[in-house]
Amino acid sequence: MQLRTFLAKDMRDALSQVRDEMGDEAVIIASEKAKNGGVMVRAAVDRPEQVFEQPEEQILVTTDDGEDIAAPQSFEDNYREGLMRRLRGAPAQQNKLAPFHRAELLNILRSHRLPDSLAHDLAKTAEQSGLKDMTLALACAIDRRMKSEPLDISRARALLLVGPNGVGKTAVAAKIAAHARLTHRSVKLIATDSEGAGAVARLEAFAEHLHAPIVIAENAEDLATAVAEAAKENILAVIDTAGFDPRNGKARTAFQALAMIEGIEAIGVVSASGDAEEIQEICASLGLLGVQRLIVTETDLTRRLGALCAAACHGITLAHVTRSPFVAGGLESATPLSLARALMDSTRDANQGSTQ
Repeated sequence: MQLRTFLAKDMRDALSQVRDEMGDEAVIIASEKAKNGGVMVRAAVDRPEQVFEQPEEQILVTTDDGEDIAAPQSFEDNYREGLMRRLRGAPAQQNKLAPFHRAELLNILRSHRLPDSLAHDLAKTAEQSGLKDMTLALACAIDRRMKSEPLDISRARALLLVGPNGVGKTAVAAKIAAHARLTHRSVKLIATDSEGAGAVARLEAFAEHLHAPIVIAENAEDLATAVAEAAKENILAVIDTAGFDPRNGKARTAFQALAMIEGIEAIGVVSASGDAEEIQEICASLGLLGVQRLIVTETDLTRRLGALCAAACHGITLAHVTRSPFVAGGLESATPLSLARALMDSTRDANQGSTQ
């Protein structure tokens, strides 16, 4: 994995630098405001295996003048560098490792309420990885099952958010719209749930805050017209829908008609606070609807990450997770390593809390 940090005047310039330097496969793993008023973006891209035989990579900052300078080392940077040294076989401080023990890992996964079959599969694959560190072994096992691909706001045409009631689809629509505005792309919010209590009013409030137009589509024909008009003007259409149970065949058929409209990509939205086995069933049904990417919300509301892990490992590509109901909270990208760390760290935090 190659890591680079870029300094730019705004997010659009940063994304342009990332694509120019690292290609379209690069993934944004973190972003923050710089002291000079610009933005600092950290990006990663997978490289062939021989990259681990090269000298340890140096994270560089590319300035607006094109000069590469050493980036300040944050806690996350040092942590990643330590992991890379372990993967290369460099000596590690054993007192900082969590030695691998399959039974202990299985207990940790069960404490997060993972479906039993998934917990056993991850524990078995982690053991077969041969890695001595528990977190790295779990990350390796998750990597075998998890696919991730963040939304490319600069290229998307229309995003249809579908999923059960109460999982935060309207808030996700606002977060996507806010990200589009940060990249200086125009966005249009489209409401299809005109009968839900307060659904349109809440989306209108977000639209006013973001200075984005809002359209109400009463049916599939209205939606197709609104999406086509947005496409002509290169405006991103973000479509909020009514909540429904994707396992209901009749309801799924109705939403499938919306997902099949030209230019629309259906994005599934599920909550990390749900039951893990229920999430597996819902993800399977969303796949039948045509959903190829997921956004998992409410990861800040649960200590047990079984539902998040079940969604990430089910087969549908994970686009983003959210850790805040507020628009400013944004969309975050998860990786097998970050998920493994969350599973391990939250268990340690719970154990520490129980002894106090």
